[in-house]
Amino acid sequence: MKRVIVGIFLVVGVVFLTGSAGAEDTAAVYKTKCLSCHAADGTGSPIGKKMGARDFHDPELAKQTDQQLNDAIAKGKNKMPKYDGKLTADQIKQLVAYVRELGKKK
Repeated sequence: MKRVIVGIFLVVGVVFLTGSAGAEDTAAVYKTKCLSCHAADGTGSPIGKKMGARDFHDPELAKQTDQQLNDAIAKGKNKMPKYDGKLTADQIKQLVAYVRELGKKK
């Protein structure tokens, strides 16, 4: 019984640590790939705004599906470069979730 309890705590610990590392990794990817145009809060940096970077708080952007956002990141859109081949499919999926979260914050 004691081994089962220890095993459960190990699994929960690994899941917790993996989840935390994933969030930190996504923030790091955003910082290196997206921040310069989209700004830390997702409103768009001055340079990004001049290039047409979207504000993540825009209700029209919120209406887009996860697949549409995924495609924009993977394939690029307008002046935004494509990240397919530079980021994994999982990293792109996590960025979509990150963008959604930034769009909810004021």
